[in-house]
Amino acid sequence: MSGFDDGFERLTRGLARNTSRRSLLSRFGALLVGAAAVPLLPVARASADSPRVPAPDEDVPGEAGDPTKCDYWRHCAIDGFLCACCGGSATTCPPGTEMSPVTWIGTCQNPGDGKDYVISYNDCCGKGFCGRCGCNRNEGDRPEYHWYRSNDINWCAGAESQAYHCSVALVVGQATEAQPER
Repeated sequence: MSGFDDGFERLTRGLARNTSRRSLLSRFGALLVGAAAVPLLPVARASADSPRVPAPDEDVPGEAGDPTKCDYWRHCAIDGFLCACCGGSATTCPPGTEMSPVTWIGTCQNPGDGKDYVISYNDCCGKGFCGRCGCNRNEGDRPEYHWYRSNDINWCAGAESQAYHCSVALVVGQATEAQPER
């Protein structure tokens, strides 16, 4: 233990010898400013409503326009139970569950307007499996080492509960490029 104490004493004495009060206050101020900027990171802005996101044409006939069907246009890279069949909708979690803050993404083409959209697939967590409307479409799915494009991961890891219930598909924005796998 004395070796740990000696090492810590040498470290603090060296820090005191090479650091003035002014530079210590400067570094502490920079740390406070940096900590205050954390909520401004892109992750926080992605969840906010943005007027820049163009609304896709949702007037799509047939199963490509029905959020309770696996062939719904937003479900091109989904793997799980559809929340529209579990008491929620294509964009909202059922009551009693919470939306995971971490997601995987896909790029789906809307047959209504012919444009590609970036879709965020969020797991709804907090209850056991829904068990209705299971859907596994793997367009653009990648192995788990490309975690942000893998739909095989339990994305409830960022939520309070790890229990997976169902998945929603949110439009993040219009894609500027087609999905590279096409």
